Amino acid sequence: MPDPTTTDLNILRESVDLLILKALSWGPKHGYAIAEWIQTATRTLTVEEGTLYPALHRLARRRQVRTQWGASENNRRAKYYELTEAGRLRLPGQSAKWQQHVDAIGGALEQRSERPGGAGGSPVRAADAQSTSPGRSGHAAASDAR
Repeated sequence: MPDPTTTDLNILRESVDLLILKALSWGPKHGYAIAEWIQTATRTLTVEEGTLYPALHRLARRRQVRTQWGASENNRRAKYYELTEAGRLRLPGQSAKWQQHVDAIGGALEQRSERPGGAGGSPVRAADAQSTSPGRSGHAAASDAR
């Protein structure tokens, strides 16, 4: 069985990598602009420097991004990142793979029983357990079932 810590890191790394590739799909950006795009596009995610720059270096090692020095909007020297052909080719496939994972996780979270297919009984929430009364034979009414 895979180490869950490694799996968590892989999911996080791949998600950050995918967001970076998407940010660069419209043209070269420096690191701060990439982080800003991710936060704006997702409306919730903040990618810190300690996550962003190792991801950019990883993508550069894989030859999915290339770097060059240039001047930022405020005329400061900045390293710009640009998609390579390999990065551009990876984006659609990785996007589809990521969507499959989202759908799979979403499906698992919507399960109403312990095992897919209905075996194992349905989970009981505290609110459901409290809603039963002795006058109802100890069982929640069908309209209360989730």
